Amino acid sequence: MPRISTGDGTSLYVKDWGHGRPVILIHGWPLSADSWDDIAVALVEKGFRVISYDRRGFGRSDQPWEGYDYDTLADDLAAVMGESAADQAALVGFSMGGGEIARYMSRHGGKDVSKAVLISSVVPYMLKTPDNPSGVEQAVFDQMTAGIKEDRAKFFTTFFKDLFGVGLVSHPVSEPLLEWTRSVAMQASLKATLQCANSFATTDFRPDLAAFRVPTLVIHGTADKTVPIDATGRAAAKAIAGADLIEYEGAAHGVFASHKTQLIDDLIRFL
Repeated sequence: MPRISTGDGTSLYVKDWGHGRPVILIHGWPLSADSWDDIAVALVEKGFRVISYDRRGFGRSDQPWEGYDYDTLADDLAAVMGESAADQAALVGFSMGGGEIARYMSRHGGKDVSKAVLISSVVPYMLKTPDNPSGVEQAVFDQMTAGIKEDRAKFFTTFFKDLFGVGLVSHPVSEPLLEWTRSVAMQASLKATLQCANSFATTDFRPDLAAFRVPTLVIHGTADKTVPIDATGRAAAKAIAGADLIEYEGAAHGVFASHKTQLIDDLIRFL
């Protein structure tokens, strides 16, 4: 099943590997399902069926002009689950992908979900407001938008270094991996890149959190500058009933690569 069609006719590229209890992996911005490959292989080898897909506008999926709001993206997730017959699936979302899970849980009543994992997730609310003082200033997102519009390739060169915590001394990932992530990011449409950035920056998922009625694991790096932990990971774990929080001390945002082995172990233990 390499592709599925959503409610508005958008074709999504889907990987469906292995057999067993289904786990659906939802990638972050501005990457594709390929960013999950190492983790997907490890889960399949442990007896899980792993489904990952390219978000609309990204990777090998269609690039429509519209549909980059979280209601539509949650409906896309519902289409993937329905067409793949993923009954009682565990949902695992990285960064922006956590938003799809939160909106799916409320909009679709958590149908066929057995567990949820939010990794470096934007949930519950990224934007700094009077009632969300730990959030990110609007000016930061405005600068992102301007940088992407001016020179997207140049913007991503700096962005991915920050995402993985690469500095003068710290090199948690290799230069070839940085080059690969930049190339994947450039496969997305400019429209999708900009609209999804606006969606994860401004969508308030706090009302969605009451819909989490399954075991939930939150994983977040304490040095995440891309999605600060106080406004997101710690706030989500506090607001979701019974959620467990694992903090990766000193980790930046991109733990799927920088802390791959630890993340695989934690996921397998929870799943």
